[in-house]
Amino acid sequence: MQILGISAFYHDSASCLVRDGDIVAAAQEERFSRKKHDPRFPKHAIEYCLAEAKIGVDQLDYIVFYDKPFVKFERLLMTYIGTAPKGIRSFIDQMPFWLKEKLFTRSAIRRELDYKGTVLFTTHHQSHAAAAFFPSPFEEAAIVTLDGVGEWATTTYGVGRENKIEILKQINFPHSLGLLYSAFTYFTGFKVNSGEYKLMGLAPYGEPKFVDVIYKNLIDLREDGSYKLNLDYFDYCAGMRMTNDKFAELFGGPRREPESKITQREMDLAASIQVVTEEVMLRIARTAHKETGSKNLVLAGGVALNCVANGRVLREGPFENIWIQPAAGDAGNALGCALFAWHQLLDNPRTPDRRRQKATYLGPEFGDDAIESYLQSINAPYEKHDDDALASRVAELLATENVVGWFQGRMEFGPRALGARSILGDARSREMQSVLNLKIKFRESFRPFAPAVLEERVSDYFELNTESPYMLLVADVAKDHLASLDGETARATGFDKLKIARSDVPAITHVDNSARIQTVREEDHPRYYNLIKKFDERTGCPVIINTSYNVRGEPIVCTPQEAYTCFMRTNMDYLVLGSCVLDKRNQPEWKDTVDWKRQYELD
Repeated sequence: MQILGISAFYHDSASCLVRDGDIVAAAQEERFSRKKHDPRFPKHAIEYCLAEAKIGVDQLDYIVFYDKPFVKFERLLMTYIGTAPKGIRSFIDQMPFWLKEKLFTRSAIRRELDYKGTVLFTTHHQSHAAAAFFPSPFEEAAIVTLDGVGEWATTTYGVGRENKIEILKQINFPHSLGLLYSAFTYFTGFKVNSGEYKLMGLAPYGEPKFVDVIYKNLIDLREDGSYKLNLDYFDYCAGMRMTNDKFAELFGGPRREPESKITQREMDLAASIQVVTEEVMLRIARTAHKETGSKNLVLAGGVALNCVANGRVLREGPFENIWIQPAAGDAGNALGCALFAWHQLLDNPRTPDRRRQKATYLGPEFGDDAIESYLQSINAPYEKHDDDALASRVAELLATENVVGWFQGRMEFGPRALGARSILGDARSREMQSVLNLKIKFRESFRPFAPAVLEERVSDYFELNTESPYMLLVADVAKDHLASLDGETARATGFDKLKIARSDVPAITHVDNSARIQTVREEDHPRYYNLIKKFDERTGCPVIINTSYNVRGEPIVCTPQEAYTCFMRTNMDYLVLGSCVLDKRNQPEWKDTVDWKRQYELD
């Protein structure tokens, strides 16, 4: 049985193909269209999934859409009516697209794909819950989902057992932890639905001075994790902004203009909303544990990408085990709704298996023949190695502080690069963080980088004793690897904290001594694992930098051509495409026809 799951029309459109319960393929539309967070119908992602499964549209048994458009439209309409005439501008902007496309999703799917079969719909948070539980390694688990908003629900908890999930309780719009966090993203000058990572990365530079102000004025948080927002301070229900003038008064002036200087206020706001978010998640987790009695927790929804909060839930929460859907945002709902149909609607059995998500390597793959054909077509010189020689060669390049583009196997599904479409560096280097941020990624200098570490060595370097294959847990660097700081250095504030080498792996140690960790298993990605193993043998350090293969404003690369283009546009030193190693110094002169850097700076 072939089931196609689709997420579309809001942000991060995606598609997933499930065959007899096996996840065959999944990908975000942005990777093909090259439009970051592309919300459009995922035509290219669907074409890929069908090609990977070697089937046509007519062979699909079901297509499943990730939410219920009529219920979402009801929420929008009721919100506009409830805030009229204030929301008239937003109403006028939104309605044409709804009446032309979103509201008639079944017809749109059939028209776009020439599909004559059955189209099913799940609710938004059913899709999140299914994506969290069904691929997890647990027979049963408590389920928590948190995001901006689906149809009405914004936060839920429930339970998964065998092949069924049940949502026990939900919080509805306009009360939303995701929208509260996004309001601070907006107010600090970052882009909603993409800048939340920046806000999380900025938090350790500040002090949580506004926590009491947030609790007193913005959110009424109960002991069980339920909450209500004070809507007097927000404009997202009816206006074109997330926050209003009253919000600005509360925090001492207007929002920061995008791309302007970041001040201590923004750092303190980031620290404060991070503390509040963590507390809400901890209370909800405790309640879910109490209600379900499970020792296992699974998480999904955009807020579940807050890996700092996830780390606290793991350390301080009541659960023994946690699993987080690697595509926790709306893209992952394409996978969730397909699995919901297979297990819940069609009542097919489920066998828990950590390998079911296939380490989230579910996207397109390009073999050496395709890679070499492309390189030869552009006269790009390269050297080719067998697996063992390749690992040794790249380990040597990293150990001598070269920045290496790493393009291997199937592309990752989800927002994190996990060793398939990555840029790699030496975690021991003091200069590597600034080099990668400013000369490779063309992004803010404060952004931290993540370590990839051999799974069996993770406890040697970090305060973590479990796997973290999807880079969704933050933990402190182990005390044995931290540097001793004198009093004056330790008291540094703001971005002055960046100048301090805090450990013997300074490039991946954030200013609060933490790191967003990816643990690497040989069975998940042998070539990536062997590279880190060779680096460990050469240097005595089983940790390297892993960051996504893209520059600011651009989706992660998908094809060899995109990888080569990004390589030539940046100050990367080497590129590894499959078995082929390319030295920047030997490449033909590169000429761009567009001012691409300016384009991304303005994104």
